[in-house]
Amino acid sequence: MRIAIDARAAAEVPAGRGRYVRELLRGLARREEDHEYLLYARTPWLDGELDGRFRWVTPNAPGLSWPLAAGLAMSRRADVALACTSYAMTLPWRIPGAVIVWDFAPFDRALQPPRGSLLERLTLPVAIRRGSEFVAISNATGAELNARYPRSSSRTVIAQPAADASFRPGPVAGDDEVLRRLGVRGPYVLVTATLEPRKNLSRLIEAFAGLPADVRGDWTLLLAGARGWQTDPMLAEVARHADLVRALGYVSEHDLPALYRGAELFCYVSLYEGFGIPVLEAMQSGTAVLTSSVSSMPEVGGDAVRYANPLDIEDIRRGIAELLLDEQARARYAAAGPPRAALFDWDRTAATVLGVLERLPKGPRRRRRGWPVTPA
Repeated sequence: MRIAIDARAAAEVPAGRGRYVRELLRGLARREEDHEYLLYARTPWLDGELDGRFRWVTPNAPGLSWPLAAGLAMSRRADVALACTSYAMTLPWRIPGAVIVWDFAPFDRALQPPRGSLLERLTLPVAIRRGSEFVAISNATGAELNARYPRSSSRTVIAQPAADASFRPGPVAGDDEVLRRLGVRGPYVLVTATLEPRKNLSRLIEAFAGLPADVRGDWTLLLAGARGWQTDPMLAEVARHADLVRALGYVSEHDLPALYRGAELFCYVSLYEGFGIPVLEAMQSGTAVLTSSVSSMPEVGGDAVRYANPLDIEDIRRGIAELLLDEQARARYAAAGPPRAALFDWDRTAATVLGVLERLPKGPRRRRRGWPVTPA
């Protein structure tokens, strides 16, 4: 079977969707099925060690027309398609296809989504009509999808993310060198997140800075993540508490595991998540976690993490203080993390997504000259 995949996020998005797409491709490559994969992107991702079954297709189309050009090319060359980045890609589909649904943050104005999210709000209803099947990345996202669009309920499959094997408890050789290179010294509380409003970083900073001095001691709050949008309020908070809080900026996937392992506590009090991969990475690294009691986070953390109300600064502060003061509690959560994280597996994710694609009815493929194809 020839499968077309919207793989644009693999090279363009460092975390979140990009990580999911990269690990999905790696998972498919580890499987033995003799399918042919056409990977549509603006820029090929060449770090995945994909075999000869995978070929990159790079339509040359500007701006918002790119998803339409890619969707049309998919229809001309493939049996089935998978939309991973843009719902607009489904508009020109003439073959059966599945759509990955990440979350509904663009639909909640209280989360201050970027202006580009308007396109998602406009095109998801189109994808509901055009798509044959839907892949939700969490039970929480699946439930919200089915509540908003009941016609999708019988066609929705859950394929949860996992954490990469590089996230594991320490000690690991080379970690000290990574921390020295980043200029990081312990003890520190870590949060990894793109700087954007729904990550709730301003409340987290206020909660941490408001800890009594005898509780906070020598601890530092480290923020690791690229700039997103509406970052000025968060950066102003960082500057106001420069003696307590440090923003590292984007940290590479290679360095992240050492940063997680070096932390005594990981805090992720996001207002809303489709899944929350950083929580899983911290648990798998053997680091105690404080996270939000809302959205998909309880689905990820189970009984292995401490929860707080993300809208209540005092509750966040209480959770941080409890875990900073109680070394035994931190140790219990740290020990509970890896077994919980082991319940999530990228190979199972890839198998689930591939199963959806294999079950799609096979449409006739019209063989026409299309965009140039290059080996992965």
